[in-house]
Amino acid sequence: MFLWSRSVAAAAVAALLLGTAGCSGLDTHEQRVLSGGAIGAGAGAAIGAATGVSILSGAAVGAAAGAVGGYVYDKHQ
Repeated sequence: MFLWSRSVAAAAVAALLLGTAGCSGLDTHEQRVLSGGAIGAGAGAAIGAATGVSILSGAAVGAAAGAVGGYVYDKHQ
């Protein structure tokens, strides 16, 4: 179990570093949608792990909801 949590944490850190490096050429609308999706994916994965649902399906649902939330937030601004 400990090895699994370490590999998940390492993958999350790598994804965060790669994601922030790729955001330099995006406009604010694209950055909000992308960051909403990333935050939603993290939250969905955590909720999926805590409730016993598949972590990947939780992350997918969270990413979609976060991206939509980022889009709506940007349009509201």
